[in-house]
Amino acid sequence: MSNKNHALLIIDVQESFRHRDYYQEKYVPDFVAQLQKLIDGAKANNIKLVQIFHIEEQGAFAKSSGHIHTFAPIELTPDHIIEKTRHSAFVGTPLDIWLKEQGIDELTICGIRTEQCCETTTRNASDMGYKVNYVTDATLTFDMHHPDGSALLADQIKHRTETVLAGRFATIRSVDDTIAHFGD
Repeated sequence: MSNKNHALLIIDVQESFRHRDYYQEKYVPDFVAQLQKLIDGAKANNIKLVQIFHIEEQGAFAKSSGHIHTFAPIELTPDHIIEKTRHSAFVGTPLDIWLKEQGIDELTICGIRTEQCCETTTRNASDMGYKVNYVTDATLTFDMHHPDGSALLADQIKHRTETVLAGRFATIRSVDDTIAHFGD
């Protein structure tokens, strides 16, 4: 079966995050297992894989850092690679042009960080007319602190992201549901 109108956007799944002070390994094993399952399911269903890297001028996200490569141990052979400098994978990149050239009108979003680049790209994609699926269990984020000092756990952040995206910007799907949807 060929799903030429569908692409999996794998956002910022790069080693740079291991070099940030907010990085927390405790969430990584489940994320890696879920993301690899999603990538493998997409590949088995002929879904185009688009790997997106976040690039900054300095620090762990700079090309000179040596950290702009796939987050280990994820195995991925993308059909296309995009480098971005903003939260959205669409802003300042040729992503929309490439997707249109491929005839793609449906996107599935996964990657790092749930509430930042993944959510922002999802909102932009929806506003641009793409049908969007958001696979929260194939996204990674970390515990954060509100300006008042209270803690927000990663699961709470994911729950909030699903709440604001569902029914407005995306269909929220599990990895298993998404793989089944790839085969539709």
